[in-house]
Amino acid sequence: MQNEISAREPAISEFFDGCPVPAFAINADHVITHWNKACEYLFNLSAAEMVGTKNQWRPIYPNQRPVLADLIVAGNLENIQGNYYNGNHSFRSSPLIPNAFEGEDFLAHLGENGRWIYFSAAPLRDEYGAIVGAIEVMRDISAQKLAESDLHKIREDLEKLAAERTTQLAHANQLLEEDIRQRAIVEAELTRRNAELTSLNEKLSMAQQQLLQSEKLASIGQLAAGLAHEINNPIGYIFSNFGTLEMYIANLVRMLTVYQEIEPALTASTAFEKIKTMREELELDFLMEDIHALMSESKEGILRVRKIVQDLKDFSRIDASQEWQWSNLHDGIDSTLNIVNNEIKYKADLLKEYGDIPDIECLPSQINQVILNLVVNAAHAIQSDRGKITIRTGSDGECVWIEVIDSGSGIAKENMTRIFDPFFTTKPVGQGTGLGLSLSYGIIQKHRGEIQVNSDVGKGSTFKVVLPIRQVAP
Repeated sequence: MQNEISAREPAISEFFDGCPVPAFAINADHVITHWNKACEYLFNLSAAEMVGTKNQWRPIYPNQRPVLADLIVAGNLENIQGNYYNGNHSFRSSPLIPNAFEGEDFLAHLGENGRWIYFSAAPLRDEYGAIVGAIEVMRDISAQKLAESDLHKIREDLEKLAAERTTQLAHANQLLEEDIRQRAIVEAELTRRNAELTSLNEKLSMAQQQLLQSEKLASIGQLAAGLAHEINNPIGYIFSNFGTLEMYIANLVRMLTVYQEIEPALTASTAFEKIKTMREELELDFLMEDIHALMSESKEGILRVRKIVQDLKDFSRIDASQEWQWSNLHDGIDSTLNIVNNEIKYKADLLKEYGDIPDIECLPSQINQVILNLVVNAAHAIQSDRGKITIRTGSDGECVWIEVIDSGSGIAKENMTRIFDPFFTTKPVGQGTGLGLSLSYGIIQKHRGEIQVNSDVGKGSTFKVVLPIRQVAP
């Protein structure tokens, strides 16, 4: 076998001499046979010192122990691996050369700061395949390890920085989410308050307009009451004087009757001729018949004027207390109809269908205002042919109801939801304020009642007001 190694010496020597990396070879007796120049430079040990010895461990380990080449020559790899390389994760079989091994280790005694060395050992075989020695190659991988260490440190730093940045980003995201949530809450609150403010502004505007309308109505009521009072004074003494005049005329008629009775006794006298001539000129018989008719019509006219004035006072109720009181709805409706008769008589026939209803606790002047608005609207809804307005009343349990039914043009479906809005009107400009139904709705709400509408275009409308008989404190 030694002859085999000797025969191969020139080839191995050429390999070692031309190998730029540190390498050495041992024979089957673990004796160093080759130690190249790179080894001499790496370990500062000459070939003369190493060849022929078994000191291949000396430049690598502080104490004698097998190197990779020794493991291959020995053949008991498992035992040696367990004793000397246990825990060395770098020790492994070579993926390129069969039965070859490789590993790496840090040699602290090399250089000033130690060096990382990569070891790779392969068997030398004879022509029969038997192991006759081993070659071990070493490579300084300190720079690579340093780079790997730096890279690992950089990776760790990057991971740490990434973790910190992730934590910061997560915290920033939480702050941002909280800020967004707070902003959303603030925006929602602002939207809610803006909606409330808009609603309050609308209500304020409506209240101002209703107050203005109420003041106008109050002024009209005061004017109507004052006018009624002023008219009542002359009507009073006219009625009184008319009664006296009626008595005087009755006495004169009685006197004329007596003259008529004694007229036959004056046939031969000059007075008879004179009376007869005057009687014919004055048409006394017709005069006595017509004077009764004129007096009756005049008295009826004066009574009608007094009734209109009284209805005007009842409608305005300016002289009444603006407190809840028990009132007869039919009296209020009649007074109101008398006031608006001029709006109705030229357009429609009025039909009253009163039911048996009790007095209710209400503000009578305000209920009169509702009736006036509904009746006037009904009259205005009748455009061309003479129509019909029906006022119907009735009771239902603890409530009474009033219906105002007209045969007018009706209300379009798209306008049904807006008819109680302030200032909404379908009348031409200058013919309606759009406040009548809005005020009526507010009055009915104040009375804890409700107002219902049913309308067919071209057929007419029905407004139904439902009021409680007794007002209960909320």
